Amino acid sequence: LQRMLSMAVEVDRSPTCSSRKIADDIFPFILNIPLRSQREALLNTMESQLLRCRLLELLFQHSCDVPTTSSMSLDKILYFLSHSSVLPQFQDETATWQRWDEMLQYLSLLLLSYQTFPLAEHLRTSVSDRMDLIAQKAKPRLQDSDDISQLDIQLKMNDFISRMQETLEQPFPPQIQEKLFMLQ
Repeated sequence: LQRMLSMAVEVDRSPTCSSRKIADDIFPFILNIPLRSQREALLNTMESQLLRCRLLELLFQHSCDVPTTSSMSLDKILYFLSHSSVLPQFQDETATWQRWDEMLQYLSLLLLSYQTFPLAEHLRTSVSDRMDLIAQKAKPRLQDSDDISQLDIQLKMNDFISRMQETLEQPFPPQIQEKLFMLQ
């Protein structure tokens, strides 16, 4: 399945467009996956970083009270950090801290997926055009919204931690502390 999805993203002249179409079709099924382990298995084994990034973006858009229309960027990831509520209640009954833990896991995965495709590769271009870019040793262009400061990150993280403490009303479990540190 992962190989077929990856090839489906690549066959189009515009991988970005095809990943959007595929993600829009797959997303309702992800919401119906009953167990966290199954959701994570699907997302962690996804070969197409572009498709995984788009699916995670849709998941966070779904969990925001006020979705954003900006394009994917580091600034948008910070927006998700500030505006996402705990991920939607899936069919399994999990404790609130475990839902926060899953959210942090997906935020980290989104960040890793995003860093892979626009910053290290030219996955937004077709395979034939990508070969030319690689031959020319062209550097991927950063977006203006990818220029964020350490202060921005610190302020958003502090706000996020405050919201999480308010919800949990108890000390963070070690898993959450570790994920917060890794995300930051």
